[in-house]
Amino acid sequence: AMAEAKRRWDAVAHPLNSLGMLETDVIRIAGMTGSPYIDISKRAVVVMCADNGVVEEGVTQTGQEVTALVTENMSTGDTSVCRMSHVAGADVIPVDIGVARPVKGGKIRQKNIRRGTANMTQGPAMTREEAERAILTGVELVGELKKQGYRLLAPGEMGIGNTTTSSAVVSVLLRQEPADVTGRGAGLSTEGLRLKIRAIETAIAVNRPDPADGLDVLHKVGGLDIAGLAGVFLGGAYHHIPVLVDGFISSAAALVAASLVYHLVVVRRAGKAYQRAFVHACGQCTLARRLQDARHTEAPTLEEGELRRARLVAANDAKGSVLVREGGSGTYHGRRVRLGDAGF
Repeated sequence: AMAEAKRRWDAVAHPLNSLGMLETDVIRIAGMTGSPYIDISKRAVVVMCADNGVVEEGVTQTGQEVTALVTENMSTGDTSVCRMSHVAGADVIPVDIGVARPVKGGKIRQKNIRRGTANMTQGPAMTREEAERAILTGVELVGELKKQGYRLLAPGEMGIGNTTTSSAVVSVLLRQEPADVTGRGAGLSTEGLRLKIRAIETAIAVNRPDPADGLDVLHKVGGLDIAGLAGVFLGGAYHHIPVLVDGFISSAAALVAASLVYHLVVVRRAGKAYQRAFVHACGQCTLARRLQDARHTEAPTLEEGELRRARLVAANDAKGSVLVREGGSGTYHGRRVRLGDAGF
């Protein structure tokens, strides 16, 4: 399938490899799905929503109640990711996998494992069994979405305090100092950042997670949203559905899944040391170019649009596309053209 997808790319009238890694993305998706005929016409952003007990340590600038509010707003389409996904032609699927209070909304998938995790500075965030259930929830959800016709997924998350849990997971799995992989999240003050780093250091010291055991790390210092997204990545591998990876939190989830099997397309440039370490840990991953400044759940929706346009060109069904045949020429709106003509 990959060889045929590459042949089709080379037959399209354009400077060879001029679309760079987007061409590679499409070829890799052919390998993931087992077909050179790429269909990503139905796509979705899967948003895992969960609360984190570590907010008790003053690591966020907003209260835990925001998680439930935004989760419900996603059900009505009143969030930025919903607006951007609409433009990209993608559905938004909010999943209550661990919100602290019951949430209402017709579009919310009710998959709650527990009403928020425990404070990881005082002990494990959740039990190992709860982490397993959350992962399996993600795997099963991908299977359900495949039956509904979805062919491309992007991960999202909503959970106050989840940049803290993500930093803890990344710190342990990549054997990096917490201060080197921890940022201000949604705009923490300098004092807030200090508290955040200290909370992560305390959680790691108290729980002593094993970096060789991703599940051990996940249940001790992770979150239910991270666990659910790890399941989405694994479900993508099992069901042959490509899953985009962008953002720090989804990267942490991918890192948990990476020791097993995965179908990932990484869409953030690896600039910082820990980002390069993440890419190395995940093995061969494609890095797209432009989304290094996008964050949270919005960025994958942008990449979905790019992949859709690349797929259209590769499949020769974009308006005005031209397929180069033997002799390096083809037909464009009834006019015979050759590779290298202006505009091709």
